[in-house]
Amino acid sequence: MKLINRLRRDERGAAVVEMALSLPILITVIYGIFELSQLFEADASMQHALGEGARYATLCVPNGDVCDAESNTNIKARENAKLFGTPGGSFDVQDPVTGYLPDGVTPAGYITLTINYTRTMNFLFFNGPTITLTRTKKVYTPAN
Repeated sequence: MKLINRLRRDERGAAVVEMALSLPILITVIYGIFELSQLFEADASMQHALGEGARYATLCVPNGDVCDAESNTNIKARENAKLFGTPGGSFDVQDPVTGYLPDGVTPAGYITLTINYTRTMNFLFFNGPTITLTRTKKVYTPAN
């Protein structure tokens, strides 16, 4: 009986057991914070690329006495060039869309730029949901 009572009061090794139980949870939470920070980085990248694309779209390309806007291909290429971030997801730069007046024929003088980012979250021990971020910017252009 003395041996059983002595073993009940002996607390050696309790810290190791507690750490073995809590360490996987702690590592998963820290890794989840890292994964979330990569979403914020992708969001900042999209904002930067949209800003650069918008700036580029408003530039005047001289054509005699008038200003022409940059081509949609050049604007999209500029956005793609300005994207940055981790390779865990995929960016999708949409073609610029010309806005029209309610008659559907007359250009309204602006284009809409859109970038999507898709990433499947990974939490070390299991995969999380697939997250899609979308950013859009309306840009008034000189010739549209």
